[in-house]
Amino acid sequence: MSARSRLSNAFSAAQEQGRSALVTFVTAGDGDTAAILDALVEGGADVIELGMPFTDPMADGPAIQAANLRSLGAGTRTADVLAIARAFRQRHANVPLVLMGYANTMTRPDPASFAAAALDAGVDGIICVDIPPEEADTLAPFGEVGLDVIRLATPTTDKARLPAVLSGASGFVYYVSVAGITGLQQAAQASIETAVAQLKAATDLPIAVGFGVRTPEQAAQIGRVADGVVVGSAIVELVGKYGADAPAHVRAYIQSLSAALAAPKEVA
Repeated sequence: MSARSRLSNAFSAAQEQGRSALVTFVTAGDGDTAAILDALVEGGADVIELGMPFTDPMADGPAIQAANLRSLGAGTRTADVLAIARAFRQRHANVPLVLMGYANTMTRPDPASFAAAALDAGVDGIICVDIPPEEADTLAPFGEVGLDVIRLATPTTDKARLPAVLSGASGFVYYVSVAGITGLQQAAQASIETAVAQLKAATDLPIAVGFGVRTPEQAAQIGRVADGVVVGSAIVELVGKYGADAPAHVRAYIQSLSAALAAPKEVA
């Protein structure tokens, strides 16, 4: 199965089941990543974002910052992240895996080389947090080899800028629902609904909403309007809190989110 087929199939399958896809995030190299990734799949995650540890994760809040430091302190390097991805793909042939990180980690030694290595490791797409649409050519090699380049839209993305954000986007659009860092606050439901409606009017790509989603209730509420719900900091906090015992706690937490999203959507 090709990289793009896995992501497309995941969102299509969720839609056919009348629910939003559950998109989950963990930091590579923070704890027993293989066991944690397996726990995400076993709990019902549809798409997994694998964070590449970086010394200056400017979009991330305290939980993911701490996870980055734990991972880097354990000696995690890019080659290790790709090895984790490759092993995951061998265990889970059809679960989409997206690398999420910053330009410093995704353009070394150069974008084309990294894109080829990511594809070879079984990665489906990338989210590069700090390369704006005006510098999209930097990420062109990823699309050229068949990887999805997932774009970020935010509350400050106005109608004039939206076409640039969506240009060249594939896989899905990640709507960052708050103007700030990860994990500290959640946007009002009304603002999320308005933003999702605007995005859906501008693109046929699935819209996944993240930043600040913690409880099954929050996930279900967002899932009524979005194609996907992204949960990250709450999972990373479990990894930091429970250490070697984290996989069981992560699995149970993901099961609670998955069950909430599986509840029938309200029809307007």
